[in-house]
Amino acid sequence: MTLQTISKGPFEGQKPGTSGLRKKTRVFMQPGYLECFVQATFHAIGGAAGKSFVIGGDGRYFNREAIQTMLKMAAANGAAKAIVGQGGLLSTPAVSNLIRQRKTDGGFVLSASHNPGGIDADFGVKYNVSNGGPAPEHITQAMFEHTQNITEYTTLDAPDIDLSTCGTGQIGGMQVEIIDPVEDYQALMQTLFDFDKLRALFAGGFTMRFDAMHAVTGPYAKAILEGALGAPTGTVINAVPSEDFGGGHPDPNPVWAKTLMDEMMSDAAPDFGAASDGDGDRNMIVGRGTYVTPSDSLAVLAANAQLAPGYAGGLAGVARSMPTSGAADKVAEKLGLGSFETPTGWKFFGNLLDAGKVTLCGEESAGTGSDHVREKDGLWAVLLWLNILTERGQSVAEILTDHWATYGRNYYSRHDYEAVPTEAADALMQGVRDKLDSLPGQSVAGVEITAADEFSYQDPVDGSVSHNQGLRIWLAGGGRAVLRLSGTGTEGATLRVYLEQYADPEADQGVSPDVALKAVRDAVVEITQMQQHIGRTEPDVKT
Repeated sequence: MTLQTISKGPFEGQKPGTSGLRKKTRVFMQPGYLECFVQATFHAIGGAAGKSFVIGGDGRYFNREAIQTMLKMAAANGAAKAIVGQGGLLSTPAVSNLIRQRKTDGGFVLSASHNPGGIDADFGVKYNVSNGGPAPEHITQAMFEHTQNITEYTTLDAPDIDLSTCGTGQIGGMQVEIIDPVEDYQALMQTLFDFDKLRALFAGGFTMRFDAMHAVTGPYAKAILEGALGAPTGTVINAVPSEDFGGGHPDPNPVWAKTLMDEMMSDAAPDFGAASDGDGDRNMIVGRGTYVTPSDSLAVLAANAQLAPGYAGGLAGVARSMPTSGAADKVAEKLGLGSFETPTGWKFFGNLLDAGKVTLCGEESAGTGSDHVREKDGLWAVLLWLNILTERGQSVAEILTDHWATYGRNYYSRHDYEAVPTEAADALMQGVRDKLDSLPGQSVAGVEITAADEFSYQDPVDGSVSHNQGLRIWLAGGGRAVLRLSGTGTEGATLRVYLEQYADPEADQGVSPDVALKAVRDAVVEITQMQQHIGRTEPDVKT
Protein backbone atom coordinates (compact mmCIF):
# COMPACT_ATOMS: atom_id res chain seq x y z
CA MET A 1 0.00 0.00 0.00
CA THR A 2 1.41 3.35 -1.05
CA LEU A 3 0.50 6.77 0.34
CA GLN A 4 -0.29 9.14 -2.51
CA THR A 5 -0.72 12.90 -2.59
CA ILE A 6 -2.52 13.86 -5.79
CA SER A 7 -2.70 17.40 -7.16
CA LYS A 8 -6.30 18.35 -7.92
CA GLY A 9 -8.77 21.14 -7.35
CA PRO A 10 -10.28 23.44 -6.51
CA PHE A 11 -13.69 22.75 -8.05
CA GLU A 12 -16.38 25.43 -8.22
CA GLY A 13 -19.74 25.07 -6.52
CA GLN A 14 -18.89 22.67 -3.69
CA LYS A 15 -20.93 24.55 -1.10
CA PRO A 16 -22.98 22.17 1.09
CA GLY A 17 -26.70 22.91 1.29
CA THR A 18 -29.18 21.98 4.00
CA SER A 19 -28.42 18.30 3.38
CA GLY A 20 -24.81 18.22 2.23
CA LEU A 21 -23.45 18.54 -1.29
CA ARG A 22 -25.75 17.38 -4.10
CA LYS A 23 -24.85 17.36 -7.76
CA LYS A 24 -25.43 15.26 -10.83
CA THR A 25 -23.79 11.84 -10.52
CA ARG A 26 -21.47 12.52 -13.45
CA VAL A 27 -20.20 15.63 -11.66
CA PHE A 28 -19.20 13.54 -8.65
CA MET A 29 -17.57 11.02 -10.99
CA GLN A 30 -15.12 13.60 -12.36
CA PRO A 31 -11.54 12.71 -11.40
CA GLY A 32 -10.80 14.33 -8.05
CA TYR A 33 -14.23 15.91 -7.49
CA LEU A 34 -15.42 13.65 -4.67
CA GLU A 35 -11.89 13.37 -3.33
CA CYS A 36 -11.41 17.13 -2.98
CA PHE A 37 -14.73 17.51 -1.17
CA VAL A 38 -13.88 14.70 1.26
CA GLN A 39 -10.39 16.12 1.86
CA ALA A 40 -11.90 19.55 2.50
CA THR A 41 -14.26 17.94 5.02
CA PHE A 42 -11.33 16.35 6.85
CA HIS A 43 -9.60 19.75 6.95
CA ALA A 44 -12.77 21.40 8.28
CA ILE A 45 -13.01 19.01 11.25
CA GLY A 46 -9.36 19.35 12.22
CA GLY A 47 -8.14 16.30 10.33
CA ALA A 48 -9.02 12.62 10.42
CA ALA A 49 -6.03 11.36 12.40
CA GLY A 50 -7.03 8.97 15.17
CA LYS A 51 -10.74 9.43 14.47
CA SER A 52 -13.50 6.94 13.71
CA PHE A 53 -16.28 7.33 11.16
CA VAL A 54 -19.50 5.65 10.04
CA ILE A 55 -19.88 5.44 6.26
CA GLY A 56 -22.92 4.28 4.31
CA GLY A 57 -25.46 5.29 1.72
CA ASP A 58 -28.77 4.57 0.07
CA GLY A 59 -27.42 2.28 -2.64
CA ARG A 60 -27.82 4.71 -5.53
CA TYR A 61 -25.51 4.63 -8.54
CA PHE A 62 -21.84 5.33 -7.61
CA ASN A 63 -22.48 4.49 -3.93
CA ARG A 64 -20.05 1.57 -3.67
CA GLU A 65 -17.31 3.23 -5.70
CA ALA A 66 -17.53 6.39 -3.60
CA ILE A 67 -17.28 4.38 -0.37
CA GLN A 68 -14.10 2.66 -1.56
CA THR A 69 -12.61 6.06 -2.40
CA MET A 70 -13.55 7.49 1.01
CA LEU A 71 -12.19 4.49 2.91
CA LYS A 72 -8.80 4.81 1.23
CA MET A 73 -8.72 8.55 1.89
CA ALA A 74 -9.73 8.11 5.54
CA ALA A 75 -6.95 5.57 6.00
CA ALA A 76 -4.43 7.83 4.26
CA ASN A 77 -5.43 10.71 6.51
CA GLY A 78 -4.78 8.64 9.62
CA ALA A 79 -8.29 7.57 10.67
CA ALA A 80 -8.34 4.76 13.23
CA LYS A 81 -11.59 3.04 12.26
CA ALA A 82 -14.45 3.04 9.76
CA ILE A 83 -17.81 1.32 10.29
CA VAL A 84 -19.56 0.54 7.00
CA GLY A 85 -22.95 -0.98 6.27
CA GLN A 86 -22.90 -4.31 4.45
CA GLY A 87 -23.08 -3.71 0.72
CA GLY A 88 -22.45 -0.04 1.41
CA LEU A 89 -26.04 0.36 2.65
CA LEU A 90 -27.06 2.41 5.68
CA SER A 91 -30.16 4.55 6.05
CA THR A 92 -29.61 8.11 7.24
CA PRO A 93 -31.24 7.47 10.67
CA ALA A 94 -29.17 4.28 10.99
CA VAL A 95 -25.99 6.30 10.42
CA SER A 96 -27.07 8.76 13.10
CA ASN A 97 -27.80 5.94 15.53
CA LEU A 98 -24.46 4.23 14.87
CA ILE A 99 -22.53 7.46 15.41
CA ARG A 100 -24.25 7.85 18.77
CA GLN A 101 -24.15 4.21 19.87
CA ARG A 102 -20.57 3.55 18.77
CA LYS A 103 -19.41 7.03 19.87
CA THR A 104 -17.63 7.75 16.60
CA ASP A 105 -16.32 11.19 15.68
CA GLY A 106 -18.76 11.53 12.80
CA GLY A 107 -20.04 9.89 9.68
CA PHE A 108 -20.63 10.24 5.96
CA VAL A 109 -24.04 9.69 4.35
CA LEU A 110 -23.89 9.05 0.61
CA SER A 111 -27.28 10.03 -0.71
CA ALA A 112 -29.29 12.66 -2.51
CA SER A 113 -32.27 11.70 -0.35
CA HIS A 114 -35.50 11.80 -2.35
CA ASN A 115 -33.82 12.81 -5.64
CA PRO A 116 -33.69 10.26 -8.49
CA GLY A 117 -30.64 8.01 -8.83
CA GLY A 118 -28.58 6.77 -11.77
CA ILE A 119 -25.59 7.85 -13.82
CA ASP A 120 -27.64 10.68 -15.34
CA ALA A 121 -29.46 11.55 -12.11
CA ASP A 122 -28.27 12.74 -8.70
CA PHE A 123 -25.70 11.91 -6.04
CA GLY A 124 -24.78 13.51 -2.73
CA VAL A 125 -22.49 13.44 0.29
CA LYS A 126 -23.38 14.72 3.75
CA TYR A 127 -21.19 14.85 6.85
CA ASN A 128 -22.73 14.22 10.28
CA VAL A 129 -20.97 15.22 13.48
CA SER A 130 -20.47 13.34 16.76
CA ASN A 131 -24.01 13.93 18.07
CA GLY A 132 -25.30 12.06 15.02
CA GLY A 133 -26.75 15.13 13.37
CA PRO A 134 -25.87 17.02 10.17
CA ALA A 135 -22.86 19.31 10.39
CA PRO A 136 -23.85 22.72 11.77
CA GLU A 137 -23.37 25.87 9.73
CA HIS A 138 -19.93 26.78 11.08
CA ILE A 139 -18.59 23.41 9.92
CA THR A 140 -20.30 23.45 6.51
CA GLN A 141 -18.95 26.97 6.00
CA ALA A 142 -15.45 25.76 6.86
CA MET A 143 -15.90 22.85 4.43
CA PHE A 144 -16.84 25.28 1.68
CA GLU A 145 -13.90 27.57 2.40
CA HIS A 146 -11.50 24.64 2.14
CA THR A 147 -13.07 23.51 -1.15
CA GLN A 148 -12.26 26.93 -2.59
CA ASN A 149 -8.57 26.64 -1.82
CA ILE A 150 -7.79 22.92 -2.00
CA THR A 151 -5.06 21.87 -4.42
CA GLU A 152 -4.41 18.25 -3.43
CA TYR A 153 -5.81 15.25 -1.62
CA THR A 154 -4.26 12.25 0.10
CA THR A 155 -5.19 8.62 -0.51
CA LEU A 156 -3.81 5.10 -0.40
CA ASP A 157 -3.02 2.99 -3.44
CA ALA A 158 -4.72 -0.09 -2.00
CA PRO A 159 -7.11 -2.85 -3.12
CA ASP A 160 -10.85 -2.34 -2.63
CA ILE A 161 -12.26 -3.88 0.52
CA ASP A 162 -15.03 -6.50 0.34
CA LEU A 163 -18.26 -4.75 1.38
CA SER A 164 -20.46 -7.81 0.87
CA THR A 165 -19.51 -9.78 3.99
CA CYS A 166 -19.83 -8.70 7.61
CA GLY A 167 -16.57 -8.78 9.51
CA THR A 168 -13.41 -6.82 10.21
CA GLY A 169 -10.71 -5.86 7.71
CA GLN A 170 -7.86 -3.41 7.35
CA ILE A 171 -6.82 -0.65 4.98
CA GLY A 172 -3.38 0.59 5.91
CA GLY A 173 -3.49 1.34 9.61
CA MET A 174 -7.27 1.77 9.68
CA GLN A 175 -9.65 -0.94 10.86
CA VAL A 176 -12.77 -1.41 8.73
CA GLU A 177 -15.81 -3.08 10.27
CA ILE A 178 -18.56 -4.22 7.92
CA ILE A 179 -21.83 -4.55 9.85
CA ASP A 180 -25.41 -5.67 9.31
CA PRO A 181 -27.11 -2.35 8.43
CA VAL A 182 -30.37 -3.24 10.20
CA GLU A 183 -29.33 -4.86 13.49
CA ASP A 184 -28.44 -1.82 15.61
CA TYR A 185 -31.36 0.19 14.27
CA GLN A 186 -33.88 -2.56 15.00
CA ALA A 187 -32.55 -2.87 18.55
CA LEU A 188 -33.16 0.85 19.04
CA MET A 189 -36.75 0.59 17.75
CA GLN A 190 -37.45 -2.21 20.22
CA THR A 191 -36.61 0.16 23.09
CA LEU A 192 -39.17 2.71 21.88
CA PHE A 193 -42.19 0.67 20.80
CA ASP A 194 -44.24 -2.22 22.15
CA PHE A 195 -43.31 -4.94 19.67
CA ASP A 196 -45.49 -7.49 21.48
CA LYS A 197 -48.63 -5.38 20.94
CA LEU A 198 -47.66 -4.66 17.35
CA ARG A 199 -47.23 -8.38 16.69
CA ALA A 200 -50.69 -8.94 18.17
CA LEU A 201 -52.08 -6.19 15.94
CA PHE A 202 -50.93 -7.97 12.78
CA ALA A 203 -51.86 -11.38 14.16
CA GLY A 204 -55.38 -10.03 14.62
CA GLY A 205 -55.81 -9.31 10.93
CA PHE A 206 -54.60 -5.69 10.67
CA THR A 207 -53.48 -5.01 7.09
CA MET A 208 -50.79 -2.68 5.85
CA ARG A 209 -48.84 -1.75 2.74
CA PHE A 210 -45.37 -0.20 3.00
CA ASP A 211 -43.76 1.10 -0.20
CA ALA A 212 -39.97 1.15 0.18
CA MET A 213 -39.70 2.74 -3.31
CA HIS A 214 -36.74 0.51 -4.31
CA ALA A 215 -34.70 2.41 -1.73
CA VAL A 216 -32.69 1.79 1.40
CA THR A 217 -35.60 1.33 3.83
CA GLY A 218 -36.58 -1.91 2.11
CA PRO A 219 -34.28 -4.19 4.15
CA TYR A 220 -35.23 -2.39 7.38
CA ALA A 221 -38.97 -2.64 6.72
CA LYS A 222 -38.74 -6.30 5.70
CA ALA A 223 -36.76 -7.19 8.83
CA ILE A 224 -38.95 -5.24 11.25
CA LEU A 225 -42.48 -5.30 9.79
CA GLU A 226 -42.53 -8.73 8.14
CA GLY A 227 -39.85 -10.27 10.36
CA ALA A 228 -40.01 -9.06 13.96
CA LEU A 229 -43.68 -7.97 13.86
CA GLY A 230 -45.03 -10.81 11.74
CA ALA A 231 -46.83 -8.78 9.07
CA PRO A 232 -47.72 -10.98 6.08
CA THR A 233 -45.19 -11.40 3.30
CA GLY A 234 -45.93 -8.77 0.68
CA THR A 235 -46.74 -6.08 3.23
CA VAL A 236 -43.51 -4.39 2.09
CA ILE A 237 -43.35 -3.70 -1.64
CA ASN A 238 -40.45 -2.46 -3.78
CA ALA A 239 -38.20 -3.69 -1.00
CA VAL A 240 -34.93 -4.31 -2.87
CA PRO A 241 -32.72 -1.20 -3.14
CA SER A 242 -31.66 -0.44 -6.71
CA GLU A 243 -29.12 1.99 -8.16
CA ASP A 244 -31.83 3.98 -9.94
CA PHE A 245 -34.70 3.24 -7.52
CA GLY A 246 -36.42 1.09 -10.10
CA GLY A 247 -36.42 3.99 -12.52
CA GLY A 248 -38.67 5.95 -10.16
CA HIS A 249 -38.46 9.03 -8.00
CA PRO A 250 -37.95 7.95 -4.35
CA ASP A 251 -39.95 10.79 -2.83
CA PRO A 252 -42.79 9.61 -0.54
CA ASN A 253 -45.63 11.84 -1.60
CA PRO A 254 -48.93 11.28 -3.46
CA VAL A 255 -47.34 12.11 -6.80
CA TRP A 256 -44.36 9.75 -6.76
CA ALA A 257 -45.88 7.02 -4.58
CA LYS A 258 -48.90 6.81 -6.90
CA THR A 259 -49.13 3.01 -6.82
CA LEU A 260 -49.54 3.08 -3.05
CA MET A 261 -51.96 6.00 -3.19
CA ASP A 262 -54.13 4.28 -5.78
CA GLU A 263 -54.34 1.18 -3.60
CA MET A 264 -55.10 3.18 -0.44
CA MET A 265 -57.91 5.08 -2.18
CA SER A 266 -59.46 1.93 -3.65
CA ASP A 267 -62.19 -0.32 -2.28
CA ALA A 268 -59.52 -2.97 -1.58
CA ALA A 269 -57.36 -0.67 0.54
CA PRO A 270 -55.58 -2.12 3.57
CA ASP A 271 -56.01 -0.49 6.98
CA PHE A 272 -52.79 1.50 6.82
CA GLY A 273 -50.29 2.62 4.21
CA ALA A 274 -46.84 4.20 4.39
CA ALA A 275 -43.78 4.91 2.27
CA SER A 276 -40.23 6.05 2.78
CA ASP A 277 -37.66 7.77 0.57
CA GLY A 278 -34.24 7.13 -0.93
CA ASP A 279 -32.18 7.29 2.26
CA GLY A 280 -34.93 6.32 4.70
CA ASP A 281 -35.40 9.58 6.58
CA ARG A 282 -38.77 10.65 5.18
CA ASN A 283 -42.22 9.12 5.42
CA MET A 284 -45.71 9.32 4.00
CA ILE A 285 -48.70 8.22 6.06
CA VAL A 286 -51.98 7.15 4.44
CA GLY A 287 -55.11 5.62 5.92
CA ARG A 288 -57.85 3.89 3.99
CA GLY A 289 -59.12 6.70 1.78
CA THR A 290 -57.22 9.26 3.86
CA TYR A 291 -53.95 11.08 3.10
CA VAL A 292 -52.18 12.61 6.10
CA THR A 293 -50.13 15.72 5.39
CA PRO A 294 -46.66 15.69 6.99
CA SER A 295 -47.64 18.73 9.06
CA ASP A 296 -50.72 16.96 10.41
CA SER A 297 -48.69 13.81 11.01
CA LEU A 298 -46.26 15.70 13.24
CA ALA A 299 -49.16 17.20 15.17
CA VAL A 300 -50.90 13.83 15.65
CA LEU A 301 -47.64 12.21 16.79
CA ALA A 302 -47.05 15.04 19.27
CA ALA A 303 -50.57 14.69 20.68
CA ASN A 304 -50.32 10.89 21.06
CA ALA A 305 -46.63 10.02 21.48
CA GLN A 306 -47.08 9.15 25.16
CA LEU A 307 -48.99 6.04 24.04
CA ALA A 308 -45.65 4.48 23.00
CA PRO A 309 -43.38 3.13 25.76
CA GLY A 310 -40.40 5.25 24.70
CA TYR A 311 -42.40 8.46 25.25
CA ALA A 312 -44.62 7.42 28.17
CA GLY A 313 -43.03 10.08 30.36
CA GLY A 314 -44.30 12.85 28.10
CA LEU A 315 -42.56 15.25 25.77
CA ALA A 316 -40.20 18.10 26.61
CA GLY A 317 -41.37 20.09 23.60
CA VAL A 318 -42.00 20.10 19.86
CA ALA A 319 -40.09 21.82 17.08
CA ARG A 320 -41.06 22.39 13.45
CA SER A 321 -39.40 24.02 10.49
CA MET A 322 -40.78 27.43 9.61
CA PRO A 323 -42.59 26.36 6.40
CA THR A 324 -44.33 23.52 8.26
CA SER A 325 -47.90 24.33 9.25
CA GLY A 326 -48.71 25.54 12.74
CA ALA A 327 -50.68 22.39 13.60
CA ALA A 328 -47.99 21.19 16.03
CA ASP A 329 -48.03 24.61 17.72
CA LYS A 330 -51.71 24.13 18.54
CA VAL A 331 -50.91 20.80 20.22
CA ALA A 332 -47.99 22.25 22.17
CA GLU A 333 -50.11 25.18 23.37
CA LYS A 334 -52.95 22.96 24.56
CA LEU A 335 -50.63 20.44 26.26
CA GLY A 336 -48.36 23.06 27.80
CA LEU A 337 -45.27 21.99 25.84
CA GLY A 338 -42.37 24.06 24.57
CA SER A 339 -42.78 25.00 20.93
CA PHE A 340 -40.03 26.09 18.50
CA GLU A 341 -39.96 27.32 14.91
CA THR A 342 -36.64 26.79 13.11
CA PRO A 343 -35.25 27.25 9.60
CA THR A 344 -35.49 24.35 7.16
CA GLY A 345 -32.73 21.78 7.69
CA TRP A 346 -32.51 19.10 10.37
CA LYS A 347 -29.28 20.52 11.76
CA PHE A 348 -31.28 23.32 13.38
CA PHE A 349 -33.11 20.79 15.55
CA GLY A 350 -29.86 19.32 16.89
CA ASN A 351 -29.18 21.98 19.52
CA LEU A 352 -32.77 21.84 20.79
CA LEU A 353 -32.61 18.05 21.10
CA ASP A 354 -29.19 18.03 22.74
CA ALA A 355 -30.34 20.67 25.23
CA GLY A 356 -33.43 18.65 26.13
CA LYS A 357 -35.78 21.41 25.01
CA VAL A 358 -37.73 19.23 22.58
CA THR A 359 -38.49 15.54 22.06
CA LEU A 360 -40.22 15.55 18.66
CA CYS A 361 -39.29 17.46 15.51
CA GLY A 362 -40.77 17.66 12.05
CA GLU A 363 -40.68 19.26 8.63
CA GLU A 364 -43.38 19.66 6.02
CA SER A 365 -41.17 17.80 3.55
CA ALA A 366 -42.23 14.45 5.07
CA GLY A 367 -39.56 14.33 7.76
CA THR A 368 -40.32 13.58 11.40
CA GLY A 369 -38.08 12.37 14.19
CA SER A 370 -37.36 12.43 17.89
CA ASP A 371 -34.50 12.52 20.35
CA HIS A 372 -33.66 8.85 19.63
CA VAL A 373 -31.35 10.05 16.81
CA ARG A 374 -30.37 13.42 15.36
CA GLU A 375 -31.98 12.90 11.97
CA LYS A 376 -35.49 12.51 10.67
CA ASP A 377 -36.52 8.87 10.57
CA GLY A 378 -39.10 7.45 8.18
CA LEU A 379 -39.61 3.96 9.59
CA TRP A 380 -39.64 5.28 13.17
CA ALA A 381 -42.58 7.53 12.26
CA VAL A 382 -44.44 4.56 10.76
CA LEU A 383 -43.86 2.47 13.90
CA LEU A 384 -45.07 5.31 16.13
CA TRP A 385 -48.23 5.60 14.03
CA LEU A 386 -48.74 1.84 14.37
CA ASN A 387 -48.30 2.08 18.14
CA ILE A 388 -50.90 4.87 18.29
CA LEU A 389 -53.35 2.97 16.08
CA THR A 390 -52.94 -0.07 18.32
CA GLU A 391 -53.59 1.83 21.55
CA ARG A 392 -56.45 3.97 20.29
CA GLY A 393 -58.24 1.26 18.36
CA GLN A 394 -59.31 3.77 15.70
CA SER A 395 -58.64 4.20 12.00
CA VAL A 396 -56.36 6.88 10.59
CA ALA A 397 -59.41 8.85 9.41
CA GLU A 398 -61.03 8.69 12.85
CA ILE A 399 -57.85 9.85 14.57
CA LEU A 400 -57.55 12.80 12.17
CA THR A 401 -61.18 13.79 12.65
CA ASP A 402 -60.81 13.70 16.43
CA HIS A 403 -57.58 15.70 16.21
CA TRP A 404 -59.14 18.48 14.13
CA ALA A 405 -62.16 18.63 16.44
CA THR A 406 -59.78 19.18 19.35
CA TYR A 407 -57.10 21.46 17.90
CA GLY A 408 -58.58 22.85 14.69
CA ARG A 409 -57.43 22.08 11.16
CA ASN A 410 -54.46 23.62 9.38
CA TYR A 411 -55.24 23.14 5.69
CA TYR A 412 -51.89 22.89 3.97
CA SER A 413 -50.23 22.33 0.60
CA ARG A 414 -46.77 22.76 -0.92
CA HIS A 415 -46.33 23.76 -4.54
CA ASP A 416 -42.95 23.05 -6.16
CA TYR A 417 -41.86 24.88 -9.29
CA GLU A 418 -38.86 22.86 -10.45
CA ALA A 419 -35.91 23.69 -12.73
CA VAL A 420 -36.77 27.39 -12.75
CA PRO A 421 -33.96 29.47 -14.34
CA THR A 422 -31.96 30.75 -11.39
CA GLU A 423 -32.07 34.38 -12.50
CA ALA A 424 -35.87 34.27 -12.83
CA ALA A 425 -36.32 32.64 -9.42
CA ASP A 426 -33.99 35.16 -7.79
CA ALA A 427 -35.85 38.04 -9.43
CA LEU A 428 -39.20 36.76 -8.18
CA MET A 429 -37.93 36.44 -4.62
CA GLN A 430 -36.21 39.83 -4.70
CA GLY A 431 -39.37 41.44 -6.05
CA VAL A 432 -41.34 40.21 -3.02
CA ARG A 433 -38.48 41.04 -0.65
CA ASP A 434 -38.39 44.64 -1.88
CA LYS A 435 -42.05 45.23 -0.99
CA LEU A 436 -42.33 43.33 2.31
CA ASP A 437 -42.63 46.53 4.33
CA SER A 438 -45.43 47.90 2.15
CA LEU A 439 -47.53 44.74 1.94
CA PRO A 440 -49.35 44.86 5.33
CA GLY A 441 -52.69 46.60 4.98
CA GLN A 442 -53.00 45.91 1.27
CA SER A 443 -55.86 43.86 -0.13
CA VAL A 444 -54.72 41.22 -2.62
CA ALA A 445 -57.04 38.81 -4.43
CA GLY A 446 -59.80 39.93 -2.06
CA VAL A 447 -57.84 39.20 1.14
CA GLU A 448 -56.10 41.64 3.45
CA ILE A 449 -52.39 41.14 4.16
CA THR A 450 -51.83 41.49 7.91
CA ALA A 451 -48.04 41.00 8.11
CA ALA A 452 -44.99 40.09 6.02
CA ASP A 453 -41.33 39.48 6.76
CA GLU A 454 -38.18 37.51 5.95
CA PHE A 455 -37.60 34.83 8.57
CA SER A 456 -34.48 35.01 10.74
CA TYR A 457 -33.73 32.56 13.51
CA GLN A 458 -31.77 33.03 16.71
CA ASP A 459 -30.81 29.69 18.21
CA PRO A 460 -32.09 29.64 21.81
CA VAL A 461 -29.20 27.39 22.86
CA ASP A 462 -26.05 28.92 21.37
CA GLY A 463 -27.36 32.32 20.29
CA SER A 464 -26.28 31.92 16.66
CA VAL A 465 -28.39 33.76 14.07
CA SER A 466 -29.47 32.50 10.63
CA HIS A 467 -30.81 35.13 8.27
CA ASN A 468 -32.74 34.97 4.98
CA GLN A 469 -34.58 31.75 5.74
CA GLY A 470 -37.73 32.38 3.72
CA LEU A 471 -40.38 35.00 2.98
CA ARG A 472 -43.57 34.91 5.06
CA ILE A 473 -46.92 36.55 4.33
CA TRP A 474 -49.91 36.40 6.70
CA LEU A 475 -53.48 36.97 5.56
CA ALA A 476 -56.59 37.95 7.48
CA GLY A 477 -58.65 34.97 8.60
CA GLY A 478 -55.79 32.61 9.44
CA GLY A 479 -54.01 32.32 6.09
CA ARG A 480 -50.25 32.16 5.62
CA ALA A 481 -47.91 31.78 2.65
CA VAL A 482 -44.19 31.04 2.64
CA LEU A 483 -41.76 31.30 -0.26
CA ARG A 484 -38.33 29.66 -0.38
CA LEU A 485 -35.74 28.60 -2.90
CA SER A 486 -34.82 25.01 -2.13
CA GLY A 487 -31.25 23.83 -1.62
CA THR A 488 -31.94 20.19 -2.54
CA GLY A 489 -32.19 20.38 -6.32
CA THR A 490 -29.34 19.89 -8.78
CA GLU A 491 -30.61 21.81 -11.81
CA GLY A 492 -31.69 25.45 -11.89
CA ALA A 493 -33.72 26.55 -8.87
CA THR A 494 -36.73 25.00 -7.17
CA LEU A 495 -39.23 27.57 -5.97
CA ARG A 496 -41.29 26.23 -3.10
CA VAL A 497 -44.57 27.93 -2.18
CA TYR A 498 -46.26 26.81 1.04
CA LEU A 499 -49.95 27.55 1.54
CA GLU A 500 -51.78 27.34 4.87
CA GLN A 501 -55.25 28.18 6.13
CA TYR A 502 -56.37 27.57 9.71
CA ALA A 503 -59.94 26.55 10.57
CA ASP A 504 -60.85 26.48 14.26
CA PRO A 505 -62.53 23.42 15.84
CA GLU A 506 -66.03 24.87 15.39
CA ALA A 507 -65.59 25.59 11.67
CA ASP A 508 -66.65 23.33 8.81
CA GLN A 509 -63.58 21.12 8.37
CA GLY A 510 -64.91 19.06 5.50
CA VAL A 511 -63.89 21.56 2.84
CA SER A 512 -61.39 20.23 0.30
CA PRO A 513 -57.85 21.61 0.70
CA ASP A 514 -57.91 23.14 -2.81
CA VAL A 515 -61.02 25.14 -1.91
CA ALA A 516 -59.77 26.10 1.55
CA LEU A 517 -56.44 27.32 0.16
CA LYS A 518 -57.68 29.05 -3.01
CA ALA A 519 -57.62 32.59 -1.59
CA VAL A 520 -54.08 32.13 -0.24
CA ARG A 521 -52.86 30.72 -3.55
CA ASP A 522 -54.47 33.51 -5.58
CA ALA A 523 -52.85 36.08 -3.32
CA VAL A 524 -49.41 34.51 -3.79
CA VAL A 525 -49.72 34.45 -7.59
CA GLU A 526 -50.60 38.14 -7.57
CA ILE A 527 -48.02 39.25 -5.00
CA THR A 528 -45.15 37.42 -6.70
CA GLN A 529 -46.13 38.33 -10.27
CA MET A 530 -45.40 34.69 -10.90
CA GLN A 531 -46.48 34.56 -14.54
CA GLN A 532 -44.28 37.50 -15.47
CA HIS A 533 -41.21 36.14 -13.67
CA ILE A 534 -41.20 32.40 -14.39
CA GLY A 535 -43.78 32.07 -17.14
CA ARG A 536 -46.18 29.76 -15.27
CA THR A 537 -48.49 29.61 -12.30
CA GLU A 538 -49.08 25.85 -12.11
CA PRO A 539 -46.57 23.83 -10.04
CA ASP A 540 -44.69 20.76 -11.23
CA VAL A 541 -45.48 18.93 -8.00
CA LYS A 542 -48.26 19.66 -5.52
CA THR A 543 -48.34 17.88 -2.18
